[in-house]
Amino acid sequence: MTAELTLSWRLGDGPAAAAREPVTWPHPVTREWAWGDGRGAGARVCILDSGVEQGHPRVGPVQGAYAVQEGPDGELTVVEDTEGDVCGHGTACASIIRSLAPACEIFSVRVLGLGYFGSGEALLAGLRWALAQNFDVINMSLSTTKPEVARELYHLADVAYFRRNVIVASAHNIPIESFPWRFASVISVGSHRSPDPELLVHNPAPPVEFFARGDQVPVGWLNGGHMVCSGNSFATPHVSGMCARILGAHRGLTPYQVKTLLHLIAGHVTEGT
Repeated sequence: MTAELTLSWRLGDGPAAAAREPVTWPHPVTREWAWGDGRGAGARVCILDSGVEQGHPRVGPVQGAYAVQEGPDGELTVVEDTEGDVCGHGTACASIIRSLAPACEIFSVRVLGLGYFGSGEALLAGLRWALAQNFDVINMSLSTTKPEVARELYHLADVAYFRRNVIVASAHNIPIESFPWRFASVISVGSHRSPDPELLVHNPAPPVEFFARGDQVPVGWLNGGHMVCSGNSFATPHVSGMCARILGAHRGLTPYQVKTLLHLIAGHVTEGT
């Protein structure tokens, strides 16, 4: 007989929390169960980057495009983006996510400008707005070294964690202190050199937790074009696409549960790769 548990309190009491039914996991967990049909239908993925080119052949429709903009009084606001991608990086990330989760919804929040430059304040404003929209997955193929920005990022990453918004963040390409990928509340990603886009490797010695394809990756670029790119920036959307598959198949999982599923389906964990 199983005794009924009575909790003294819980974070998120209320109708919305009570409506969340626990997901029963099989044993063992398989990649097929984790990904469902592998299309990611119903998952809403936000790309914080340089914008996304609407209608690109490798991306298709973008369900929403926004940009952080400075007003006359210097205040940052998020407005509809009519400019699109300004340097190609965001479109590249979107094309990778779309290739793995073709039925997911993609939203763009432009926080970077020409030359991949963006202010820490713009990054924070974009992330705050994304959290308010309750996106399932937030792809951040970028980072900051500024301590004052990192402190607020840490707070927002915790907010995301408890709201069930999964942040997937790119590790820096060189070994320096940058954020938010070093926070335990996000899913941090580096790259491996295998050409297999579905090969995920778990790192037993974090702070980088997972490795995905990030070497010589074919991606979409500006003006309907294409590029072959390498780096952790392009490994990260592979993992975001995997998260979209998981959340499309199993709505309401927490970031902790998503991270656990990623670990269980990692190649060297399940197959000894």
